[in-house]
Amino acid sequence: MKYGFQIDPVFTLNHDTDSTLPMIFESQKRKNINFIFSPSSLTFKNNTVYALATEIKFKNNKLNSYSISNEKIINLNSLNYIFIRQDPPYNIEYISSMHLLEQLGQKTKVINSPAGIRNAPEKILMLKFKDIIPPTLITRSRNEIEFFMSNHKKSVIKPLYGNGGQGIFLLDKNDRNYNQIIEKFIDEENTPFIVQKFLPEIKKGDKRIILINGEPVAALKRIPKKNEFRSNIHVGGNTEAVTLSKNDRKICSIIKETLISEKLFFVGIDVIGNYLTEINVTSPTCIQEIKKLHKIDVAKIIFDKLDE
Repeated sequence: MKYGFQIDPVFTLNHDTDSTLPMIFESQKRKNINFIFSPSSLTFKNNTVYALATEIKFKNNKLNSYSISNEKIINLNSLNYIFIRQDPPYNIEYISSMHLLEQLGQKTKVINSPAGIRNAPEKILMLKFKDIIPPTLITRSRNEIEFFMSNHKKSVIKPLYGNGGQGIFLLDKNDRNYNQIIEKFIDEENTPFIVQKFLPEIKKGDKRIILINGEPVAALKRIPKKNEFRSNIHVGGNTEAVTLSKNDRKICSIIKETLISEKLFFVGIDVIGNYLTEINVTSPTCIQEIKKLHKIDVAKIIFDKLDE
């Protein structure tokens, strides 16, 4: 079978933490042919979608040892599956590539569904589940932020379409930088931004739970560094093995129907305390960390499900 992976430049991927490389490696073990390409290489012509792609092959059973072929134009309708795996930001380039991939025929399956991704930015999809998310404000209004802060005292403010813990700040009226932080978001962000009640449970870490076809398969806890409230691995958060609690399973059960109906096959959710804080559908991560901590091979589970 032939697989395509829409990714960021392969030389920019971290071999120790990236989740796409293990997926390509698992596909290769199953004797599949694997191509990689960037969203900027997509072309719609002659009523189909093409990409400037390279074939990738791993050597010596190592994720940091691979070869890539010379670039060539391939008809994406010739592939059996395509994984959308480039990192956000979720911007107009990202959205445009979703529209183009949606033009492919029914024989080429795209994971996750381009329409599902386009309609489900991670910090917005969770709004469908108002009973299990923390108090949340999405706005560009200084007055709305002030009113929200009067009720919740301490909050977290972050870009609506950011990722990896970048651009996240703690909002506290006792902080001398309080006004400057708000002004930064109003002046520099051209979209609404998100403000959420600060959850003190973050000091003990947040959970990243991986769901495949709506079912939770593994989880880990990401723990912030000392004097840091962001737990993301990209900003230095540590990881440890963790099991799913009764509340975690309840959250997974509540969102399952939506994930399946939107054809969001590979999803990573974030849970702090008893609250769902994000539903990651663009390029969920933590495959390598889960394998090290739990000996659970998420990439293998993904391909086993597809083979079914």
